Amino acid sequence: MTSKLIKRMIIFIILLAITFVLVRIVRVQDIILRQVYPIKYEEYVEKYASQNGLDKYMVYAIIKTESNFKADVKSESNAIGLMQLLESTAVERANYIDEKNVTEEELYEPETNIKLGTDYYAYLLNHYAGNNVLALVAYNAGMGNVDTWVKEGVIEADGSDIENIPYRETNNYVRKILRDYKMYVKLYERQ
Repeated sequence: MTSKLIKRMIIFIILLAITFVLVRIVRVQDIILRQVYPIKYEEYVEKYASQNGLDKYMVYAIIKTESNFKADVKSESNAIGLMQLLESTAVERANYIDEKNVTEEELYEPETNIKLGTDYYAYLLNHYAGNNVLALVAYNAGMGNVDTWVKEGVIEADGSDIENIPYRETNNYVRKILRDYKMYVKLYERQ
């Protein structure tokens, strides 16, 4: 063998080893990130996101932000379950989709909560002409606030200026969901 051929073989082996190490690092990173951004309650999310014409990864991002996938939580403002629904909102949506009246206890059930939460988010998306940002703002701060803010020019009707959302909590909420949504798409879309 010539020294040129040996050098090429060594370079090839080094590049192969570097590639192997990089692939392993990326896989480990994905494994860790999937622990931070889990897919849970997949059967219900897939079913009701599809029924309501929603992006399932947006639903996962909402659930992660609202409850971190804990079905048994209740907020200080009395929002309940995975998608943190107020009982009054849940009853309204249940009546709209011809479901029986829903009780507070039933809102802790993952299927019921996701069914009504995705219906509510789809309703908001429809109200705001498919604008995810405005729908998310309304999911957190209420439609009345969003409609007033848009009417008064506090925020744009296209949702392009989320930095102007008057409530700091809502501002952070929308940013977190949009960030988490991008991570869900990045981690799971390519499967």
